[in-house]
Amino acid sequence: MRIKTIAIAAALLLGTGLPTIVQAQSPKTIAGGFDVGPGGFPKNFNPLVATGGFTWLSTYFEPLVIWNAGLTELEGDLAKNYTMSSDQLTYTFNLVKESWHDGKPFTSKDVKFTIELAKNKASGSLLAARLGDVASVETPDDSTVIIKLSKPNGSFLSILSQVLILPEHALGGMPPESLATSTWWSTSPVGTGPFKFKKYVTDQYVELAADDDYRGGKPKVDVLINRYFENPAAAVAALRAGEIQFTYVEPDDAASFKTDASFKLIEGGSYVVNYIGLNQKVDLFKDLKVRQSIMYAIDRNAIIESLYGGAAKPANCGYVAPQLVPQGIETYAYDPAKAKALLTEAGWDKINGDKPITLLTYYGSPQAANVMAAIQSMLAQVGINVVPRVVDTPTYNGTVYKEGTPDWSAFPMVYAGLQNGPNPAGINPGLNKSQLPPAGFNTMRIEFDDLSAAFDKALGETDASKLDAAWQNVCKVMNKDLPWATLWVANRYGVASNKLKDFVWTPAPGGGPYAAHPETWDIQ
Repeated sequence: MRIKTIAIAAALLLGTGLPTIVQAQSPKTIAGGFDVGPGGFPKNFNPLVATGGFTWLSTYFEPLVIWNAGLTELEGDLAKNYTMSSDQLTYTFNLVKESWHDGKPFTSKDVKFTIELAKNKASGSLLAARLGDVASVETPDDSTVIIKLSKPNGSFLSILSQVLILPEHALGGMPPESLATSTWWSTSPVGTGPFKFKKYVTDQYVELAADDDYRGGKPKVDVLINRYFENPAAAVAALRAGEIQFTYVEPDDAASFKTDASFKLIEGGSYVVNYIGLNQKVDLFKDLKVRQSIMYAIDRNAIIESLYGGAAKPANCGYVAPQLVPQGIETYAYDPAKAKALLTEAGWDKINGDKPITLLTYYGSPQAANVMAAIQSMLAQVGINVVPRVVDTPTYNGTVYKEGTPDWSAFPMVYAGLQNGPNPAGINPGLNKSQLPPAGFNTMRIEFDDLSAAFDKALGETDASKLDAAWQNVCKVMNKDLPWATLWVANRYGVASNKLKDFVWTPAPGGGPYAAHPETWDIQ
């Protein structure tokens, strides 16, 4: 049990016997729009179903391992260190000494419980297929966890970075199938992070309080608040008004902050490839020529220059990092005449003609609206009639991840994004045939044998000198077979008030998690 500090409410002025008037100090507070933008997942409190929002969730929950703030390497979090066997089948984690926010001790049993829960499809976990290689989780003592895999998986540690550890004593008595709808997540969750849950004011904000006994030191601020906004523009207005001290911003707004001495502009690569998903459960996109025509019909460079201000790189597969892109792949340069010819060869008039096709997205920003309008216009010029439909993230997820037989006509095409780094295995859950929902993120139901084989080979490669070549082969197959119409990888922006000190934000896919050390954040 932790020894909690006792606050002294008043004191006597020494030597006079007269009471000193002690004025109550306002709690030191940082407020932000931590779920604004594509890395967020507003109003989701359950990390098992999170496709984003990890920047906020990781202020009170923590994983075993975590990416550093530069997204260059993994480091320990709830695991103070770890080792891996030479065959990459056995991982041993030595745990930190920590307690849950309710005072119960954190032990290896919590790690075992969480991983087994995350593997269980009944819990609604989106991590189930990604953890499918876990053969066993052993707990020889309270501070040691041994995880054994059925086969090598080069992305395993990266996967673990998004497995936020949960308390067995609080959730172990609940049926896994009840967790998706449990109010525990938004009313009384307990974690191990530097801040502990205080309250959620429905649709408005979440408030956390400092955990004075956090192993990384008492947080420098007393209160951390995550406010919800309808759009980035509303968050920017609140930032300029001093109501919050941080938010994600769109590129147009970012430009206006570059010369403002009151704020710091944070820019970085998103590690997210934006793409048009082509649902393989509908007949429209079975023919490779149709998929090729979509690539040739979209002037990606024009969109990048006009709508992203040049702050994006065209993607001809799932990657743009030079070491992952082989020489000689097709660049799909803008060629509307070629797009029309390919559609004619495919018999597009008989397949669909000018019938409207829904282009579903969860991107609701003005920039995304402009991007989709440009795509709509370009595709219309070659004879493909798409109709954008924007929904919120829960509606989108409920549509594309629906169990059983979803309504395929509701999402024949999507405009979406999926992380392609820092570990290149990040796009595997969206493309491998082993990752079909509800277990994985393969929402377009892609079952391309060559592509899945390329992923499996890269994931199982144990020779570090051969890894880049293996991922280049994934890129090559993607480029040839076009399971998606890949578009670009764009930069993302955040803006922080100069009143903040030691504040860390990284435009990470899904919001992270990454080692932001919120216990060190401060405000003047």
